[in-house]
This record gives sequence, C-alpha cells and structure tokens, in this order.
Amino acid sequence: MQATVNGIDTRYVFEDRSGGPVLTFIHQLGGDLTVWDTLAGHFRHRYSVLRYDVRGHGASAVSRVAFGLRELAADLAALLDAQGIDQTHLVGMSMGGMIAQQFALDHATSDTTSGTPAGTHSRARSLTLCDTASRTAPEARAAWDERAELVRREGLAALADTTLARWLTASFRLTHRDTAAQICDVLLRTPAEGYARACEALRDFDVHEQLAQLRVPTLAVAGRHDSGTPPALTEALAQAIPGARFELLDAAHLAPVEESHSFAAMLETFLGQHV
Repeated sequence: MQATVNGIDTRYVFEDRSGGPVLTFIHQLGGDLTVWDTLAGHFRHRYSVLRYDVRGHGASAVSRVAFGLRELAADLAALLDAQGIDQTHLVGMSMGGMIAQQFALDHATSDTTSGTPAGTHSRARSLTLCDTASRTAPEARAAWDERAELVRREGLAALADTTLARWLTASFRLTHRDTAAQICDVLLRTPAEGYARACEALRDFDVHEQLAQLRVPTLAVAGRHDSGTPPALTEALAQAIPGARFELLDAAHLAPVEESHSFAAMLETFLGQHV
C-alpha cells in the first residue's frame, strides 16, 4: 500500500484484521519494512500491525530536502492520521528507535491542571527501543558525515560487508544465510541519497535530556555483541526514562531479528502489561 505522507510517497503495510490495539514497527537505517516480517506474523493475531518504509528507504520516495528526526517523527504521525489511528504501541530498532523517541516527545501532552509532566498522555502507548541511543555524541558526528559522503560517492556496496558484520553475529550469518542475504539485499537496494540524508539526520539527534519528561511504559533492548550501538548507550537511554526496563539479548545490532523468538516473548509480556 502507498500513501503520500508530508509530500513523500510512502509504502506501508497495515494488517488490522484482529481489531486489536495498534502495534507499529519502525526499521533501521538501510532497512525496510520486511525486516519485521517474522514479528509482524507473530503479533498480527492479537494486534493491528503497522509497518512502513521510512522516507528514502525501501519503496518510499527520497526526500528532495534535508530533514531531521523531527521530520521523520512527523511522517509517522501523518501516516497514523491517514489510517485514523490516535495511539499506537511503538517498536523501533536503531534509527527506528530514535524516531520512536522523537515521536513520543513530540506527541505528548501534559495535564496542566495537575501539573503532571509531558508524556502523561502520548500518542505512543508504549515504547520498545531496540539497539538504539538517545543522542549522537559530538565526537561521533563527523563519522556520520563521512559515511554519507562515502555512500554518495561509491554507493551502498562500499559499506555492505562491514554493515552486515556489525548487524549480525558471524554464527547467525552462517546458520541463517537466507535471512542475512535478504537483509543485505535490502541494504544494497536502499537509495544512496536516501541513506545519506538519513545519516545526516542521525548526526544531529539528541533528546537525552528531554527523556525524563516521558511517562510512557518503555522497554529498552540491546544486543550483547552490538559494536555499532554498544549496550551501554541503550542502557543509558533506559535510565533516562522513568520506570523504563532494560534487557540484553545474545545478539549483535539487529537483536530483534537475530533473537526473534526471545524478543517476541519479551515483547508479548511487556505489551500484555500495558494493553
């Protein structure tokens, strides 16, 4: 399915046959909605499951102008509006987790009569933030510029091998060759300009100090072997959100893919507490 979202032709899949609460999955940089195929299949019998391609990824159009995480969160809000969805549980991985954080902050309201903090009511019913961080350190920003420049100059093939090695452990790539190949194919088909503009958005991301405002049930999940976003960064995010829970999985950067059964069980328990 396609929808025009803030001027961007956007691919999405919305399976609402169950009539249950809405559960939205947001993919990583260099990914698309197919990375969630297994988990969407697991949850669609109890939840209305929404997945989409972030602008410049998959079958969604490349933005002609620069953007930040605030614009990516606004894309999600507009897509929800188009489907008539007021609130959703959010599951975001890597870049998707950053979009989820920005969305929760941008679409939260405070009860001014009681003085409760922002996020008491949010369009995000819950947050599951996987292999992600709440900010890009100043010393790491140049690396994002360098990556964007490399991709514009040489294409995604220039970083495919190092990316796959960071995303999935060697043992998983060996025993799940088809899954690894599909993920690599999606990465290679990502438009270079879409990827580069997203790199520039991630370069400037920093909501860490704002997270204390949130009162949204939050589960933060990290891969023990994640070298791209070390678990300490995801744990720091969890510590910044009141009441958030932090869990480790025996995986690399794409922990919900590599440990899909464990992640599904963890997510199912978490959602069951907040439906």
